[in-house]
Amino acid sequence: MRLVIERGALLKALNHVANVVERRNTIPILSNVLLDAAGSALKLTATDLDIEIVETVAAEVSQEGRTTILAHVFNDIVRKLPDGAQIELSLDGDAGRMSLISGPANFSLQVLPPDDFPDVSAGDMSHSFAMPASDLKILIEKSRFAISTEETRYYLNGIYLHASDSDGKAVLRAVATDGHRLARIDVGLPKGAEGMPGIIVPRKTVYEISRMIEGAGSDINIELSASKIRFMVGDIILTSKLIDGTFPDYERVIPDGNDKVLSVTNSDFASAVDRVSTLSSDKGRAVKLKLETGKLVLSVNNPDSGSATEELPVDYKADELEIGFNARYLLDISGQLESETVQFLLADPGSPTMVRDDGEAAALYVLMPMRV
Repeated sequence: MRLVIERGALLKALNHVANVVERRNTIPILSNVLLDAAGSALKLTATDLDIEIVETVAAEVSQEGRTTILAHVFNDIVRKLPDGAQIELSLDGDAGRMSLISGPANFSLQVLPPDDFPDVSAGDMSHSFAMPASDLKILIEKSRFAISTEETRYYLNGIYLHASDSDGKAVLRAVATDGHRLARIDVGLPKGAEGMPGIIVPRKTVYEISRMIEGAGSDINIELSASKIRFMVGDIILTSKLIDGTFPDYERVIPDGNDKVLSVTNSDFASAVDRVSTLSSDKGRAVKLKLETGKLVLSVNNPDSGSATEELPVDYKADELEIGFNARYLLDISGQLESETVQFLLADPGSPTMVRDDGEAAALYVLMPMRV
């Protein structure tokens, strides 16, 4: 294998693929990136056995070939080379080494056999469709904050994607929950996604996809089966295993009898929560909301640090109510809302509360209260 490639193009691709490579591996080949030079391109592949990322970049290939090299070492070397540098890669198969030359810099790097590199992407996909990058971005960004990090309930460690129905309209729905809060986001169902199986996309895959689609303006091509999903964004292909589990019946925790409606300016509410929670305990982060006609009083009482209150004018006409929430959860949800007004639908101090953009039906959040 022998080729010449521009430093910027190679570094961009390495930054994408090396993200999935764990720093510590008990299987040596998983620390490596697979390099495949053919035609006028270099294909880079990395995997952790759950996720595989493949990216293709233009290169001047004078001799085709394949090898594997330590991903993070390779990435660090390329990153430290000057902007605009040309990099020459050549493989000496007999010596088990790859030469990297750029200007006066010369590296000799150890390689491992490419035939040992695992193939995660194999397998048939039952459904294939394209969707706007903006829609996928909405599904991910507005739900991922609610993904559980508790490994014992592994089936909550991802986003549940499935075809559903909303007021007679077919939608692609993303749901995430950690048992304390729930996010449910809908976009129009892409053509070809009808009848797709409900799948749980793992947390690590969600964050890798989020990085991939940043700035993407075109459609994203998606293929999936009951066990794998594949995203194709420009020259990048990400294939991931899915979480093998059953997502809980989230509809059961979405209340339908919450008749106490609170409307408040979102920015004012978030700022007030942020201020009074300064005195809340690190463990509970509890903030009490006291609701009266036209008025909301937020308060924190911490025996170790003091107390704080702040009053806001609101649109509220129901019975008086006192209810507590985790301040961080309130701020997380507030940060997802697009409109100026946030709407809370409440029942009583011990029941789940619904939160949504005023007049926006595509995004719905559910928040469990706390004792305060």
